[in-house]
Amino acid sequence: MEKRRLGNTGYQITPVGLGAWAIGGGGWAFGWGPQDDRESIAAIHRAVDLGINWIDTAAVYGLGHSEEIVARALAELPQWRRPLVFTKCSLVWNEKGQVSHSLKPESLRAELEASLRRLGVDVIDLYQIHWPAFGADSKAPDAPGLEQAWQTLADMKKEGKVRAIGVSNFTAPHMERIRQIAPVATLQPSYSILSRGVEAETLPYCGVHDIGVIVYSPMKSGLLSGAMTRERIAAMPQNDWRRHHRDFTEPKLTENLELVEKLRVIGQRGQRRNCSPGEVAIAWTLNHPAVTAAIVGARRPEQVDGFIGAAKLELTPEEIEECAPYIT
Repeated sequence: MEKRRLGNTGYQITPVGLGAWAIGGGGWAFGWGPQDDRESIAAIHRAVDLGINWIDTAAVYGLGHSEEIVARALAELPQWRRPLVFTKCSLVWNEKGQVSHSLKPESLRAELEASLRRLGVDVIDLYQIHWPAFGADSKAPDAPGLEQAWQTLADMKKEGKVRAIGVSNFTAPHMERIRQIAPVATLQPSYSILSRGVEAETLPYCGVHDIGVIVYSPMKSGLLSGAMTRERIAAMPQNDWRRHHRDFTEPKLTENLELVEKLRVIGQRGQRRNCSPGEVAIAWTLNHPAVTAAIVGARRPEQVDGFIGAAKLELTPEEIEECAPYIT
């Protein structure tokens, strides 16, 4: 599999990486419902077998459980086969499992030590601030505490506890505020055919400032995978956050499933070997010149087989435009 340069990190990463949000399981505010840990570990191993060389997780996924599962999977691999591990900070939880946001230096340092312990490593390959603020304030340019938080991450890098530092869900104004303190190596934004808000300002900013971009939810949390149906959505556990999201409910659902069928037609065209709608959706995000790679989640090993073809799938300019009528 080809590799791409990730900003100024010094890393060469595969065009797709494995996302570990869903393997955190259920039982928390942003969970995906119950999850079999054995299946999660098998999915990680399958990703490595197929050439994927990085995993993205976060402390908050499953309230620490995702990082623990990543550690268990890595412990079963020889050192030379282990992928890079990217994780995140700033979302914390209390003894009741209630999630909140903190950019205070002492909180960030406590998170780092906890993540190092859960992951079973001495240094984290890429450490990212998960959100500039929480909830409705996350896009506000005056999010407080960014400079102090970024200085803390820069200090962590100097101390050798993390190798590279980046941000997630930041806007261009957020990054402009902090890059005078230390270069922003990477950005992790939500980006898909159905979520294009970062195209106007954020992605061009990253291109100008050599910031590596690893996008998340390129299949819109499974909606564009080709495997999602009304019946499957109706059968989702009540604690799966997608069950009540606007993109998974009417009136948007019908429109979104129509897009899936368009992606299915594109994936079976010409000399292609039956590419799935999800692979087409991922390849569409990788077409943007500012995008380095895409994070794709998997809960079972066969799901990795279902998206790996996106790493090599090339779409024509005409096919990119074919999706335009379905973009809202």
